[in-house]
Parts: sequence; structure tokens; C-alpha cells
Amino acid sequence: MIQDLYKEIILDHYKRPRNRGELKNADLEERLNNPLCGDEVTVYANLRDGRLDEVAFTGRGCSISQASASMLAERLLGKSREEAEKEIKAFLEMMRTEEREDLGDLAALKGVVQTPNRIRCATLAWDAFRRGLEGETGA
Repeated sequence: MIQDLYKEIILDHYKRPRNRGELKNADLEERLNNPLCGDEVTVYANLRDGRLDEVAFTGRGCSISQASASMLAERLLGKSREEAEKEIKAFLEMMRTEEREDLGDLAALKGVVQTPNRIRCATLAWDAFRRGLEGETGA
């Protein structure tokens, strides 16, 4: 069943997060928290030659918020600023509307919409990264 696969993807990212850790002197650093549940995430990125050369996150919270941050870090690494902005927009749009096959494993997070108060958990890191890109002026 597809829901079981999605749960496996989320649990894999939660148990074995990709790119977890702080980036010192990052070009982009943005922290967000969800006061409703206490989840918090800080996203980091370094840009080199117009690309996201390093993407990382730290934080604490539920499996959904932490898995989503891991998926963001993995998905955006190596992308240009414009590509990253498009990916973030597409992901946030998917969370409001319908699943998108072009987003691959990120579709696993779409399942949380069945529990509306969990949507914020899934989008926390993505909102933080979007804010960080909007405020980032270097590179």
C-alpha cells in the first residue's frame, strides 16, 4: 500500500537524517518554530557560484517536521537559487492542493494533510528556507 511506503520514507529520514548539523558562518540561516506543538527547525545553506553548495538543518520535534527538514536538505542541495525557490513553491503548493509526482519522495509528506494540524509540521523547514532565501543578500 502506498501509505505504508510513505510512512517508511518519513521514518527513514527521521531515523537517518540527511545533512543534519549546524553550518558555521552560513550564507543563509533561518530559524522557525511551531508554537502549537513546540517543533523547531533551523535551516542553513552556503551558496557557491549561484548554487546551494551546502544545505543543512538542526532542530527538534516530531518525526514529520524532522523528516521534512532532512528531505528539504537532500532535495535542495546543488540547486540554483531559482531552482530552490521553484522547489519550495511547488512543495508548499502540493501541501495545499494535490500530490505531484514530479516531487518524488516529497509526496510522502502529502499524507499528513489527513491530519490538518500536522501540515505545519511538514512545511516548517520549507517556510524557514523560503524566508532565508528572501532575506539572503550575499552570493
